[in-house]
Amino acid sequence: MSTRNDPGEGPTQPVPGAERDSPTRPVPSAADGAPTARTRVSRITGPLRSAFADTTPLRTPAYRRLWVAGIVTVIGAQLSVVAVPIQIFQLTGSSAYVGLTGLFGLVPLVVFGLWGGAVADAVDRRVLLLFTGSGIALSSLALWVVSASGAGNVWVVLVLFAFQSAMLAMNQPTRSAVIPRLLPAEQLPAANALNMTVVQVGAVLGPLLAGVLIPFIGLSTLYLIDAIFLLATLWATWRLPALPSSAQRVDGGRPKVGLRSVVDGFRYVGTQRILLVSFLVDVIAMGLGMPRVLFPQMAVDTFGGTADGGVQQGLLYAAIPIGMVAGGVLSGWLQKVRRQGVAVVVAVCVWGGGVLVFGLTGSLFLAVLALAVAGAGDLVSSVCRSSMLQTVATDEMRGRMQGVFIVVVVAGGPRLADMWHGSAASLIGPGGTATLGGAAVIVGVLLCVWRFPEFLRYRAPRGEA
Repeated sequence: MSTRNDPGEGPTQPVPGAERDSPTRPVPSAADGAPTARTRVSRITGPLRSAFADTTPLRTPAYRRLWVAGIVTVIGAQLSVVAVPIQIFQLTGSSAYVGLTGLFGLVPLVVFGLWGGAVADAVDRRVLLLFTGSGIALSSLALWVVSASGAGNVWVVLVLFAFQSAMLAMNQPTRSAVIPRLLPAEQLPAANALNMTVVQVGAVLGPLLAGVLIPFIGLSTLYLIDAIFLLATLWATWRLPALPSSAQRVDGGRPKVGLRSVVDGFRYVGTQRILLVSFLVDVIAMGLGMPRVLFPQMAVDTFGGTADGGVQQGLLYAAIPIGMVAGGVLSGWLQKVRRQGVAVVVAVCVWGGGVLVFGLTGSLFLAVLALAVAGAGDLVSSVCRSSMLQTVATDEMRGRMQGVFIVVVVAGGPRLADMWHGSAASLIGPGGTATLGGAAVIVGVLLCVWRFPEFLRYRAPRGEA
């Protein structure tokens, strides 16, 4: 943006002799409305700039520090995600023990996701972020010690993994609830797009980096790198201002954080139709349409891969995150969307359509492309739903709403899909199961908004999008 004193935007100086040489054609100037070179360039580059992710939130120092720190910490977290199952398999040689990571990760996620959201609404969120972030770093450090020394067994690893999952379950809703306190409402869609893009970049790069590093530095060092990377987020959190809960700010009180507080969060969802439908829509999208459990079989049966892994499986697992990264990079237009309910419905239909095409095609290229398009749709849906949650929910309820979101949507939906996709694939094949799931997503979301039309009528407050 030019300043008032910018000579390229102000009136031009008269050219000597101009009136004498061409009295009927005055020299064009910016003040006369004639396009200058800068204006012409702006007309070309303006649409391109607006197509890419809106980086306005990064002008806020507190948010910028958190986001930049998140780049390295997300990659570090993915290193541990890869390392834990590999270490358990090395210790036991059994996939059954590896499967226990699902149980040891899910239970803390559910319990502490709900409770952590209630805690986030009752205490200073900065302090809670520092506590849980330190817990995550210490658990990674402990996993490094156990792995490097060889002193522990599989149960020690699983208990440490469960503790880390509990800290993550409390950290994530708190972190999401902090963002509306750092940024104005109109910047929330852009901030959510930036956050989700970083997460998906980590989901793509982290496992690749882990695969490259393990032969050179050993598995145990991945945990140490994760712990070191977490120092960046702890530093960024330390630099945040105090973020007391609403009750603390109003009367200095300290709300209780027991079961009743958690139940109050679910009751609140029932009173807010927009939030309720946003949760239902995502459960439909993930619970009916997430096809990840089908990737190993389809890589072999449909796309000619091997059961030991290979390019086919790698591409299938990477396709959705790659699509989400692309959707995040090109998310500038989301800032202008006010009818966020409509945007969510269209995006979820795109997700379902992508999964449907994935199930129908026998071409690996088209399958990856369809999943990438589905991933881009999921990114748009996630950004709009997160912005709606942060706007509709009051500050004293945001932590609990984020906790409900993590438990119901992040944990519940995909695991529901894993269960029925696995059973259906044995009856009608993986391709037919994916096609059925994609079609069910489209039908399900349309029925949902037909029952709750107020979701389609929702508009973001003026200035937000």
